[in-house]
Amino acid sequence: MSVEEITSGVETIEVKAEKILEEAQSKANEILLKANEETSKILSAKLPMDEVEAECKRIIAKAREEADKKVKDSRGKASGIKTTVGNKAAKITKRIVSNITGAGLV
Repeated sequence: MSVEEITSGVETIEVKAEKILEEAQSKANEILLKANEETSKILSAKLPMDEVEAECKRIIAKAREEADKKVKDSRGKASGIKTTVGNKAAKITKRIVSNITGAGLV
């Protein structure tokens, strides 16, 4: 495996990790947007203000919780991918150095 192939593989994995994180952030934004829409619906209804405020806070808290969870999960996945890539790259580098120096030929 050449250095270019290793680099390309690492870059591909990093791009995938970034895409997962972007998708999670996009999903989190969608959840917050829906929460804001629900809040607007509630505010436009003729309900006592205490109930409206409590419902708004509940919806927003739930949306933030879901969004935070998705982002946290995606960061974990991305971190795992980067760790795996780092470990594989280190092993490959060690193998290449061993092959070049002849240390593995004993």
